[in-house]
Amino acid sequence: MKSTALLTDHYELTMLAAALRDGTGDRPCVFEVFARRLPDGRRYGVVAGVNRLLDAIGNFRFGEEEIDQLRRNAVVDDATLEWLANYRFSGDVDGYPDGELYFPGSPVLTVRASFAEGVVLETLALSILNHDSAIASAAARMVTAANGRRMIEMGSRRTHEEAAVACARAAYLAGFTATSNLEAGRRHGIPTAGTCAHAFTLLHDTEEEAFRSQIEALGVGTTLLVDTYDITEGIKTAVAVAGPDLGAIRIDSGDLGVMARQARDLLDSLGARNTRIVVSSDLDEYSIAALRAEPVDAYGVGTSVVTGSGAPTAGMVYKLVEVDGRHVEKRSTSKQSRGGWKKALRRHKDTGTALEEVVFQASAELELGRYDKLVQIPLMRGGQVTADVPTLEQSRERLRAALVSVPWEGLKLSRGEPAIPTVYLGEVSK
Repeated sequence: MKSTALLTDHYELTMLAAALRDGTGDRPCVFEVFARRLPDGRRYGVVAGVNRLLDAIGNFRFGEEEIDQLRRNAVVDDATLEWLANYRFSGDVDGYPDGELYFPGSPVLTVRASFAEGVVLETLALSILNHDSAIASAAARMVTAANGRRMIEMGSRRTHEEAAVACARAAYLAGFTATSNLEAGRRHGIPTAGTCAHAFTLLHDTEEEAFRSQIEALGVGTTLLVDTYDITEGIKTAVAVAGPDLGAIRIDSGDLGVMARQARDLLDSLGARNTRIVVSSDLDEYSIAALRAEPVDAYGVGTSVVTGSGAPTAGMVYKLVEVDGRHVEKRSTSKQSRGGWKKALRRHKDTGTALEEVVFQASAELELGRYDKLVQIPLMRGGQVTADVPTLEQSRERLRAALVSVPWEGLKLSRGEPAIPTVYLGEVSK
């Protein structure tokens, strides 16, 4: 992975330079990532991007090229440039692992390091966590709406080329079953899937020739796009060419519910009873939920999932909460923070249903109940990633279990209070 050093902000280096000059840069500090509120209409958030962030911190280096650019633009003084040239994060990081739910005030990430080491990570941490968590949160709602049906992420053409890979990972973490992005498959081991576009049908003189060519190349288990011209004739042609064992058809236009019902009836009448129906075309969680009663076997989702379905950022912030063991907090109107290094536990009923998110001071002696679970885990110690950071597959399972624990009202797509309330135990500021 290439250096991520310049994924930082000018003002962070301004603070760094001043702190190094006045001697406060070495003060031990605690920084915290949290969201003051959930995006409008959401009842829970999904943490994603933690593993990507840990990799990025490990590669946070200022090489000659980065140092030269900062020097040419007179961003900081020579003493700061020398410090940056030797930068290696040596602090500790705790946080919610990928696939965990979060709520307003949840201490999603805690960075313990000197002010200098910690302050330069703000933009890096927020850019990754805000993006990936927004995508995973939207994707989880879609997966819930799909109610167990296959979900394919296919939004690469609707976002930045690097964001597309991160989006595919976040969607897969949230329960999507495959992605059309081959680079995401290479980097993260995500199953890939796809079919031909309308261009392939238009390339050929007839729809029959196009279908025959695709089947000869990919076999009868492939998915044929049947709505380039007339969907009824397309389905008839598809079955005539592939036979009743055709894998699937895809419908990418029209009233998808009506089209799916008519397609199912037609396929069955042609003997293709096991041929699946895949639908796409600007789907989001609401349209997926509306199709729940229709004979749809899989959904292909693009624009909506890679843009967070209306909430492209998780709204997380990175705040200094402790200096030399002293609690510090921001008191600006509507932007307050709570001081001190904090941890969180989630309380559950004996049935496994989550009751509340309890945020408490890390220094507090707290006795865990039988059904309590500490949410944060160690992520880095002494600048090194810990051995127990969950894998992508483990994070998928974590989220699946977490969503099962949410009270059913909290899984509704309608507006409402957070699915699990946040409770601050005792004094959390001094």
